[in-house]
Amino acid sequence: MSKYDPFLHYLTENTSLYLKLSFGEIERILGTSLPQSARRYQAWWANELNGRHVQAASWLNAGYSTENLDLSSETVWFRQILG
Repeated sequence: MSKYDPFLHYLTENTSLYLKLSFGEIERILGTSLPQSARRYQAWWANELNGRHVQAASWLNAGYSTENLDLSSETVWFRQILG
């Protein structure tokens, strides 16, 4: 079980094509804080399954990809992957 599984389940149950979430909302879903690297580095939010980006599996496996990351306002959009 990954610490990001609650987020995977949240996204799996969501039917929205686009979903804008604040980092705080994601932390409430996870029940824990995001790492500081999530607030500092765009790469943390990359849509890649390979490497050490285990967090990306939560949204990619739920059928979403990240878009429009705004580190200054701590928000990120998730877009449902169609097809």
